[in-house]
Amino acid sequence: MGFENKKGGGIVMLSLQQKIALQQKLSPQQIQYQKLLQLNTLALEQRIKTELELNPILEETTEEELSLDQLEEESDGQEDITLDEEEENYNNREDEFDIEDFMNDTEYEYEFDRLNRSQDEEKFYPIAQQRRSLRDSLIEQLHMLDLTEEEMILGENIIGALDKDGYFKEDLEKFVNDLKLFEQIDVDLKKAEKVLKLIQTLDPPGLGARNLQECLLVQIRNSSFDPYYSYIAEKILENHFDDFVNKRYDNIQKNLNLSKETLKTAISIIQKLNPKPGEGNIDAEEVNQITPDFIIEKVDDNYIVTLNDKSVPSVTISKTYLEMLESKKRKRKISEREKETHKFLREKFESAKWFIASLQQRRNTLLKIMQSILEKQYEFFENGPKYLKPMIYKDIADEIGMDISTISRVVNGKYVQSPQGIHELKYFFSEGLSTDSGDEISNKHIKELIKEICENEPKDNPYSDDKIASILQEKGIHIARRTVAKYREQLKIPIARLRKKL
Repeated sequence: MGFENKKGGGIVMLSLQQKIALQQKLSPQQIQYQKLLQLNTLALEQRIKTELELNPILEETTEEELSLDQLEEESDGQEDITLDEEEENYNNREDEFDIEDFMNDTEYEYEFDRLNRSQDEEKFYPIAQQRRSLRDSLIEQLHMLDLTEEEMILGENIIGALDKDGYFKEDLEKFVNDLKLFEQIDVDLKKAEKVLKLIQTLDPPGLGARNLQECLLVQIRNSSFDPYYSYIAEKILENHFDDFVNKRYDNIQKNLNLSKETLKTAISIIQKLNPKPGEGNIDAEEVNQITPDFIIEKVDDNYIVTLNDKSVPSVTISKTYLEMLESKKRKRKISEREKETHKFLREKFESAKWFIASLQQRRNTLLKIMQSILEKQYEFFENGPKYLKPMIYKDIADEIGMDISTISRVVNGKYVQSPQGIHELKYFFSEGLSTDSGDEISNKHIKELIKEICENEPKDNPYSDDKIASILQEKGIHIARRTVAKYREQLKIPIARLRKKL
């Protein structure tokens, strides 16, 4: 295929190509369902209230409740009006009404509220101000930076993914891909790296680091220590981190050609840095009340799982609006304004149906996952933390036939109240190791054993980490001294010397 170029006299050739490509796309309903899955009970309550304000078709459930099945039947029975055909046989009528006539029925709403409002509700009861978490402070600082809307959303998601110590342990590339898939936010990896680096410099610096080395480097580069010793400390962390961690100070002194006094000063600066900048502050969970999303109760010999969603409004489709849609279907001809009204109502009706279906699907999914966790960790709920079994997301995903990402969304930020106390769902997931007997044991179980050993040790001669490791090995649990030290620190148990009592 070609044509003649009259100016140049040549022939320009055009080619047509066909290309087949597979793309993974989620429907609006799937995206809405995935977002609802991530919400805990309090956030879901607010989300439903927002939807009630945005969609006039939705209303809180009354005694005359409509089920989703009824909605499907009624909607299936409503055929789309062929507006252009009906116009030909329609005679102008005087009973036209505008959408505002039924969207702003303020007189009825006011009377209903007045009759159902008690005197107690009109009283003002001051409550203690909620403490702001470090995460809230980071988001506030983030909004003061010069970022695009996409970068801002990415930054908020990164801050939301920080662990309890303030570290960002996610794979950044996968994180960006998930954001593109579920939030329709497309930010390339280079920009994402820039946003992460900016978050690391917020106050306090070091938050958002992916490992200890990066955390300390960010802090030393944003510190106010003596410039010379800060430079030496940075070189130690940057090029000799392994020697520093293992206290091979002779190697550092030799490689950097430092005097003993200079090395000592630089090391003392590093030791003043915070290895866990978000510890105890990243969330305000310790000072704010936790509302469990699930309640597990023991009735006779069985455990019953229920969703703690009594405060969550139940929603349904307004019968008034359904009747409006039905009345328009029976009309032989309608005006242009009624066309727009009908289109608006149909869109809101479909949106309401999707929302109610997503809520029901969310409820079923949450109960299914919690029930599976209960079955796999039955001994924990029966006998306590020492009987917690190793379990990963894949175990639950395979059990109920769902994707691992779905399990992750349900588990994140949700709590369960049981006879063993209130626990975050993440608590039930842990890696494990095999004992000499061939049984799998959870690392949380090992922590409980270490705690128990320290509580029962001689107070005048506490056990060292080596001794604790030997005791565990006698029980058939082979664990390194370094791992014992790590678990002991996580339990906030001091070293043996500081545990000694006279």
